[in-house]
Amino acid sequence: MRRAVIMLTAFLACVMLSFGVGATSAWAEGEALQGTLTSNGAPVAGVKIKAFTQDGAPVGEATSDEQGKWSIPVPGAGSYKIDLDQSTLPSGVTVTNGRPSLTPSVADGQARNVLFPLGGGSGGAATGDQNQPAPSAPSEWDRIANLFYSGIHFSLIIALAALGISLIFGTTGLTNFAHGELVTFGALITFLFNVTIGLPLVLSGLVAVAVGAAMGYVQDRAFWGWLRKRRTNLVTMMIISIGLSLAVRYLFLYFFGGDSRAFAEYNSQPGEKYGPFLIAPKNLVADAIAITVLVAVSAALLMTRLGKATRAVADNPALAAASGINVDRIIRLVWTIGGGLAALSGVLLGVYQNVSFQMGFQILLLIFAAVTLGGFGTAWGALLGSLVIGLFIQFSTYWIPSELKNVSALAALILILLFRPQGILGRRTRIG
Repeated sequence: MRRAVIMLTAFLACVMLSFGVGATSAWAEGEALQGTLTSNGAPVAGVKIKAFTQDGAPVGEATSDEQGKWSIPVPGAGSYKIDLDQSTLPSGVTVTNGRPSLTPSVADGQARNVLFPLGGGSGGAATGDQNQPAPSAPSEWDRIANLFYSGIHFSLIIALAALGISLIFGTTGLTNFAHGELVTFGALITFLFNVTIGLPLVLSGLVAVAVGAAMGYVQDRAFWGWLRKRRTNLVTMMIISIGLSLAVRYLFLYFFGGDSRAFAEYNSQPGEKYGPFLIAPKNLVADAIAITVLVAVSAALLMTRLGKATRAVADNPALAAASGINVDRIIRLVWTIGGGLAALSGVLLGVYQNVSFQMGFQILLLIFAAVTLGGFGTAWGALLGSLVIGLFIQFSTYWIPSELKNVSALAALILILLFRPQGILGRRTRIG
């Protein structure tokens, strides 16, 4: 066990040092407001954005570059007012939620991402040519169709991580709050091989999934398995997972930095029309990968001997052990699969919204919501819960500001659990 711990620590140190080469920490740069402007999947350049204090004193301004990115350093932590100059938007492009002014808060050492949802045009630079006809704004049907697709796409990303965490809970009973860091780990490993080393994104993603699976295996062999042998109770293990999550997340922050970065490929791919849908081809490829993996894992659980043994361990570990099943081996296999699925989720999430040190933590609550809604410990419940959460998050932006979309999903979770506490596919259990 000591050798495994030493190898795991050395590997993490090498990875983090690789990020540190040529990278500047956000702590070294100070606080900032930043973002990326896109319309229909294409970057929007030449747009002016100004920052002010709450008293109205100017802080700075920036103009979005060819990739739609902008950044304004701020003097310190606090609340600021951000104004997007709508006169500099390309013809036909508008702020879809009607809110060109925002008041974000910046924490100590944080590079805060600010979102201005744009739509109605094809992006590009702001030309200011008033003689060209403005492109027609999307219809309500087009908007609903694209919200539906966005919900499906995000659901598939959540489902990969939710399936892994549901399998781990089903076989061990552990509620692992460090699972989000496995998602981030997959994205960071992909970034390391794709941007720092220079491998193609597809190959880097495959390496990240393999490393994530190996990390799941080593993590259980060197840490969680040791705690199980010492008969550590589940509440204590859950609290340990919270501490592990915090430690690893801030390790990522220290070496990777607090800013959001993109992969070297497919980071500003324009959308293409498929009937009422406007979809970037990279998202269709990501959907196909996610669906294939989810179907393969689900089929393996139903049809293979290892899948049947996994379900037996989840139902009754003592009875499974009495029937000759190696319970520790099955649990280690589940951790390996869970680590690989989480890493794949991180890769696809990084392609979808860039890479940051807390990307896994930001969706962790949604992953738990999906697993809880579907029914803890049930693989099919995790998939169904992810679908409900993803669709509800995206569709809620039709009525409420996008900043509140996660709140609406959690509100839906509470309402559903009031009527079905065990989840959609969960089983009733007697307490006491």
